[in-house]
Amino acid sequence: MKKTGVFFLLGAVLLFVTAACGGGGGSASPTTEGTVTYPLLSKSVKNEAAFIPSQCYTVTEGENGEKFNPCYSCHKNSVEPNYTNDDDLQETYTFAEYANTNHWTNLFVDRTEAVVAQSDSEILSYVRQDNYKSSDGKIILAEKLKSVPKEWDFDGDGSWGGYTPDCYFNFDSEGFDKNPSGGYTGWRAYAYAPFLGTFWPTNGSTDDVLIRLSDIFMKDEGGSFSLDVYKINLAIVESLIKKKDIAIDPVDETVYGVDLDKNGSLGTASVIEYDWLPTAGRYMYYVGLAKTKLAAGEVHLAAGLFPEGTEFLHSVRYINVTDGGDIDIAPRMKELRYSKKLMWMTYSDLEYEAYDEFKEEYDFPDRLSVYYGDIEYGLSNPQGWVFQAFIEDAKGDLRPQTYEETVFCMGCHTRLGATSDTVFTYSRKYEDSSNKRGWFHWTQKSIKGMPEHKVAYEGKGDQYEYTMYLQQNIAGDEFRDNDEVKAKFFNADGTLKTDMVNALHSDVSVLLFPSSARALTLNKAYRTIVKEQSFVYGRDANVKPVTNVHKTISPQDKPTGLTDFILSTATSLIF
Repeated sequence: MKKTGVFFLLGAVLLFVTAACGGGGGSASPTTEGTVTYPLLSKSVKNEAAFIPSQCYTVTEGENGEKFNPCYSCHKNSVEPNYTNDDDLQETYTFAEYANTNHWTNLFVDRTEAVVAQSDSEILSYVRQDNYKSSDGKIILAEKLKSVPKEWDFDGDGSWGGYTPDCYFNFDSEGFDKNPSGGYTGWRAYAYAPFLGTFWPTNGSTDDVLIRLSDIFMKDEGGSFSLDVYKINLAIVESLIKKKDIAIDPVDETVYGVDLDKNGSLGTASVIEYDWLPTAGRYMYYVGLAKTKLAAGEVHLAAGLFPEGTEFLHSVRYINVTDGGDIDIAPRMKELRYSKKLMWMTYSDLEYEAYDEFKEEYDFPDRLSVYYGDIEYGLSNPQGWVFQAFIEDAKGDLRPQTYEETVFCMGCHTRLGATSDTVFTYSRKYEDSSNKRGWFHWTQKSIKGMPEHKVAYEGKGDQYEYTMYLQQNIAGDEFRDNDEVKAKFFNADGTLKTDMVNALHSDVSVLLFPSSARALTLNKAYRTIVKEQSFVYGRDANVKPVTNVHKTISPQDKPTGLTDFILSTATSLIF
């Protein structure tokens, strides 16, 4: 139920993308992958509304008047400085005329025969192959990009100008990535409560997320690398994004000259106290070189925003089934997604951009969103971020996403009530000290055994988040297509099974993890899309055609029927 409009980029980001678009566009010869022919450098699109996720076409009313609301998970009254406030999209399919047709036609493909044709051993062997690192530990894409293939080289200069993968997924006990020589790459893995619905493994994929701040956040005031400085700055950013106190290992504040716990003196601090309200003379500060740069105005700090230069790396993977039958994150990547914040925007900048977009939607309701960028340099959003990604080719090797395939990512990372500075996961990072305060990769510790968290909803009090989703949606996915979750958690009348809800409170994996049979089936279904290279028609791993989704939205279907179901702002997660 996405809104639409045209996004114009400001300042440095516009200059960055204009330079990126100066090349030959679609001049290279098309490459053929599977059953779909791709001119990888072309910016023409098959689906002009590719930024609207397939889930936004969900049917929200049953034949007998039942109401199903998965929409609130994304569309809600947002928290400043996110000025989207798109909770109204729970009520109405607010699409431009072109988008009233659901162009995600892979939803309606029957893949039963293609799934049956793949053996369990074949698919397990496939997902257990590492398509990111070679047997000698080198990053396959990084090696390939040293001599960039012509069909990937958008500006035709013989070199790759976008992000070159540089994370080795070689983590120490604190989640820091190490290169083969033992040095720090700056990437740090963190564990988080998976976002509602689509990103639960039971619905098709496992994934992970890593963060990296710019190098000034890793250095002391003298300019030397300091892991302690970096850890403190990461915690400060976490406090600012979550707008809450964050526990840390004891720190001698006199070393950094910053009162981290806000007790009025420099001593030993065990918490980053959130206390930022400049209008009342209350400020927070980074430590090390970033503190100096902040004072000089070369880097910025504000609640709810990441500092410029912040990067995220997100790998979307298949589901591994261990020899013991457990669910695990697979070595094989479906996608590697990257984002970087290129420019700083103030609260006023962001508010102006949001209201400008609202006006655009009102004045031109049938105008579709336009995103600037290309296959090499990525696509930019109006909040100062650039997004780029790699996806499997027909053989299973990672290749750059086309322009259209990256537009697929943009809707959720541009204007959505649920995000913090366009990012989903950092606000959902675990904090429990018994689990390294969330600083670990899923290969180091499974989410199995993690208790269900609560969410503080304005006007509704503290609610178990996943249980709330099941209650509102009467299903475990947006399409209500996951029969395994239905059978496991719901009675015939649509009420939740008390014993399973109690089990969920103690261990989220009873909901998030599919059975081994379902995991293998989902892997097989997705691999058929890879072989076809039909991503522009959808990436959902359905086997049978999805039925609880609109193929077209007619004028009389515009209301979703969820008027009485709108949930108020989710103010914070409680771990």
